[in-house]
Amino acid sequence: MRRMRSIRFCAATALLAGVVSCATPPKYGQETPLNLNTRVHPLWAIAPALNLSGQQVDPLLQADLLYQQLQAVGNVTVIPVNRVVAVYAALGIDKVETEKQAMLVCQQLGCDGLVVPTVTAYDPYNPPKFGVALQLLGRGVAVDQPHIDARLLVRQATPMATETLPSHPQFIQAVGVFDAANGSVHAAVLDYAKGRNDPVGPLGTKEYFVNMDRYCGFAYHALIVDLVHEVESREAGPAVTAATPGNYP
Repeated sequence: MRRMRSIRFCAATALLAGVVSCATPPKYGQETPLNLNTRVHPLWAIAPALNLSGQQVDPLLQADLLYQQLQAVGNVTVIPVNRVVAVYAALGIDKVETEKQAMLVCQQLGCDGLVVPTVTAYDPYNPPKFGVALQLLGRGVAVDQPHIDARLLVRQATPMATETLPSHPQFIQAVGVFDAANGSVHAAVLDYAKGRNDPVGPLGTKEYFVNMDRYCGFAYHALIVDLVHEVESREAGPAVTAATPGNYP
């Protein structure tokens, strides 16, 4: 009899605990918002990704993942990759290789900058590894761009022999290799996942280590932070110290 009472008591306790847990489900976290603090709100376009990793990487998917991260930045308007692909086709090029070409694409789109992602390492197996570089070609902030004759640049795939990079290049670059086997990267992923995962889902924050698209999104976000800080620093002028790069290897 005592044993039966004990079993019933345990069952009732378990049922009550289940009711309480259902009544108070885990709460979503709060991600840290990112804003571009400049005097003007620029319009940036996303180019198809270049692939130097030696692995099969979808350039349009990578551009879409970057677009998802960049459109979450306050005070920035982003043009998706399909618009850039259409301009590439009209100009008869498959990628941008010079700053003049980038300015031409920006001119055709009416935007202030072209963001070109380049994948340098890609290993989707847990722990994942992703190397990528972002180049923002153009000034990055809203300015009057000089008119460029498209006829002179449609066939210009590489710089002329007499051309050199300007002493103050207009492009801004952020580069990183994100290896989840590295403890600091692992911790950064978990910090990024706060507010960006379903707390009642089957994987929770672990999804960022088994879903390569989500992991790439983390990497793009980390580099966008550096890119935004550099744009702010350049607009503020040389008297302002450049922002310290993010703590992501």
